[in-house]
Amino acid sequence: MCTYIQGQNRKQTTLFATCLDDAISPENEVRLIDAFVDSLDIAKMGFRVDHGENGRPAYHPKDLLKLFIYGYLNRIRSSRQLEKETKRNIEVMWLLNSLSPDHNTISNFRRDNGKAIKKVFRETVRIAQYFNLIGGTLIAGDSTKLRAQNSKKNNFNQKKIDRHLEYIEKKLEEYQKDLAENDGDKTEIEKEIQKQNQHKSHYQSLQKELEETGEAQISTADPESRQMIIRNNITEVAYNVQTTVDADYNIPIDYKTTNNNDSKAMGGMLRRAKSILRRNDFTALYDKGYHTGTEFYIADQ
Repeated sequence: MCTYIQGQNRKQTTLFATCLDDAISPENEVRLIDAFVDSLDIAKMGFRVDHGENGRPAYHPKDLLKLFIYGYLNRIRSSRQLEKETKRNIEVMWLLNSLSPDHNTISNFRRDNGKAIKKVFRETVRIAQYFNLIGGTLIAGDSTKLRAQNSKKNNFNQKKIDRHLEYIEKKLEEYQKDLAENDGDKTEIEKEIQKQNQHKSHYQSLQKELEETGEAQISTADPESRQMIIRNNITEVAYNVQTTVDADYNIPIDYKTTNNNDSKAMGGMLRRAKSILRRNDFTALYDKGYHTGTEFYIADQ
């Protein structure tokens, strides 16, 4: 007869009551998150802490920041999933003292505190430097393309706009010809002419925006995204996230979300690295995609 390890009866009472803190081991990462966030001057970083006394009390920014960092470390990006974790995950319950903010609160916190959260990342780099976890003698840079919430259909450059306008002009000429030759009901033709003129007006406004901004592209759904080469000749409307990593413990020391290809990124990232490391005698490794004379010149300044 086979025997198995038996679990505890759910309805059985315990002689000595246990607290939530006993369920979290001393080495658990949530204790580090808790201590790190509690040490921050979040008002100085830009988090809003002066909420009014009227109405329902707000969640403290430190609690929401702890939840954000926990989600980042455990690859939980969804605000709805983070809300669910606050009700079932014992680590999160400990970290937030059993608070359970809803997904809208979590999402709004992330949306409204982008700049402040970047300063939190800078603080992690400063702490790593303090504990000699960043050597600062050899760094490497690379990028990751992240697809934007914008289809290729909703991305325009001058060539694409010209092609659409040319097509519309041809259709208008055809409809005008049909209108002149048709002796019967012209309602449908007039509707088509009106539709094409609306399309024409739309593309002309995009063309005007290109001229006024000096940009080479316009993305209508995700305005800051741009169409760029992902690999070989494959293109996507995307963002290009540049990252700089220190060689000693492979710790990221900097990142920047851009809408440019790698050929325009190296100089700026190395300038930022000099500022972070507070030295300029380090060696930097980049692949040939960054090989641009102007970028070498900027990096050397």
